[in-house]
Amino acid sequence: MEYSYVYLILLLPMLSFVILGLAGMKMSHKVAGLIGTTSLGIVTILSYITAFTYFFGDRAADGAYPTIVPFNFTWLPLGSLNFDLGFMIDPISAMMLIVISTVSLMVHIYSFGYMHGEKGFQRYYAFLSLFTMSMLGLVVATNIFQMYMFWELVGVSSYLLIGFYYPLKAAVAASKKAFIVTRFADLFFLIGILIFGYYTQSFSFSFVENLQLAAGATPFIPVDTAKAVAAGGFILPTALVLMFIGGAGKSAMFPLHIWLPDAMEGPTPVSALIHAATMVVAGVFQIARLFPLWIEYAPGQMSIVVWVGVFTAFYAAAVACAQSDIKRVLAFSTISQIAFMMVSLGVCMPGHHEVIDAHGSLGYMASMFHLFTHAMFKACLFLGAGCIIHAVHSNEMSAMGGLRKYMPVTHVTFLISCLAIAGIPFFSGFSSKDEIITACFEYSPVVGWIMTGVAAMTAFYMFRLYYGIFWGTENKELHAHHTPHEAPLTMTLPLIVLCVITVGVGVYTTIAGFAGLGGSFGSFVTANGQDYTIHFNLQIAITSTVIAIASICLATYIYKGEQQPIADRLYRTFPKLHRAAYKRFYMDEVYQYVTHRIIFRCVSTPIAWFDRHVIDGTFDFLAWSANEAGETIRPWQSGDVRRYAVWFLTGAVAIALVLLAI
Repeated sequence: MEYSYVYLILLLPMLSFVILGLAGMKMSHKVAGLIGTTSLGIVTILSYITAFTYFFGDRAADGAYPTIVPFNFTWLPLGSLNFDLGFMIDPISAMMLIVISTVSLMVHIYSFGYMHGEKGFQRYYAFLSLFTMSMLGLVVATNIFQMYMFWELVGVSSYLLIGFYYPLKAAVAASKKAFIVTRFADLFFLIGILIFGYYTQSFSFSFVENLQLAAGATPFIPVDTAKAVAAGGFILPTALVLMFIGGAGKSAMFPLHIWLPDAMEGPTPVSALIHAATMVVAGVFQIARLFPLWIEYAPGQMSIVVWVGVFTAFYAAAVACAQSDIKRVLAFSTISQIAFMMVSLGVCMPGHHEVIDAHGSLGYMASMFHLFTHAMFKACLFLGAGCIIHAVHSNEMSAMGGLRKYMPVTHVTFLISCLAIAGIPFFSGFSSKDEIITACFEYSPVVGWIMTGVAAMTAFYMFRLYYGIFWGTENKELHAHHTPHEAPLTMTLPLIVLCVITVGVGVYTTIAGFAGLGGSFGSFVTANGQDYTIHFNLQIAITSTVIAIASICLATYIYKGEQQPIADRLYRTFPKLHRAAYKRFYMDEVYQYVTHRIIFRCVSTPIAWFDRHVIDGTFDFLAWSANEAGETIRPWQSGDVRRYAVWFLTGAVAIALVLLAI
């Protein structure tokens, strides 16, 4: 079969992880890096071959892309429920193979320069391979249980990479925070999976159509449709909402977002991998994968996805406007952009006769499109931030300013990525974000205008960041001690590649969207697998573009000069608001208060007292009683025959007296 090689896409990074994990310390840095990068290069080639073969191969009779399963086998049979492992190719998994492999390869190449000379270099590349393998396994999963397995592996990988600099207390705390928060959310995901499996007697994706199984592949156990329909009124919507909570934790939706800004304690290339291609998009992918179930069984509950996303997008954008650490600005930008994708999925509506048509599910296509475009320009932004930090040895904008003359390549690529995320025409972010806003307006004008406002905030804070780094006031005192310089080719080459993708996709999709041409993203990924030719809503496109340009002009007016009197005056006028936004509106303090003052003090402490004094005390008393009883009767077995005789005689006399008394 033409896809017989696809198991290598998972096997190669797994082997790389095992080899580097077990024998990496006996290798030089160069050899370890080459093993990790070469394996990812092969995986990238195989992923592109798979995607191109799939998208340009045969389609079903109705023009939809088929769902192909090259292999699937039963890993753990449990009665009527089987735990299967396999490899499934459909439009979103093929698209994700391209996204994950591309960004991961760029991160591997970039890390050669960024991590040069770092202690634990081999361990770092081993963890990168595990991280990539985990996400690849997640997106090609043939069933919900396999998705959950790799979902947890993604969490473990992120824990290891965020805490890479384990001698630093901040890195250890950040890794534990990410692990605990996402595990808490994943508990809901697991409960949702168990409810779904119990009521349908299957972990299979029930909506799989046009399924093509390879020879020898284990057939899926079909979902018990009768039970699913009977449970659809309450049980399956509950299961889907519980799964969404797991996705919200992984994708850092409010209020489970608190782990992501602190995850910046890991190496900067790891931040690019987490934010662009792997961990935080897992929640979006989960909703997209289960989308037909949401449409069929829980369309009313999709409003939860919408409003959680709307609030998260606005909250994160507001916080990003006040941050001074460039990586944290980008972190909150990611939270806001992932929320855009969530909102876009949530605003999807069934078409005529409750059938999923391309027009009604515009948000689905737009969400996946934005996932693709965002992965490229956000990876470029994070890797560019790494070049900047590498040059000035600080994350703070106060250590930067005027860097455009020292770092021309980083400056140009960073500017292009900022234009893309701001939604300027002919850059990739414009096409995807415009379609999201169009879908939002079709769902509700209120949601449409809120998301337009958040898009304006995005343009503002990104150009505030851009001017703070490359223009603004240069820190001449710091730069005199250490003159900034452009990063080596291993670090700038990935920036150029990602920028070429951003511009190329942006130019074509912008022209195609206005001209109504085919061959853009809607020709490959839609909710029903059929082609959808993108037509921009001219009114929305012009409005969003004008607002984005106005936001950029406002940021230019305030932050471009060497002095920022307007920004200083705003800070003096609204110091409490600025501090609240800088402190993330005190969400960490709220969690600290709830956990320490309420849960630990009012719940955990009484339970601990009850455990120590009542539970432990009861068993300690039983042990003490048994011991004392033994000590009391031990003299009875002293071995002294005369004492035995006394006890015997005493007993005999006592029995005789009792009998006489009776």
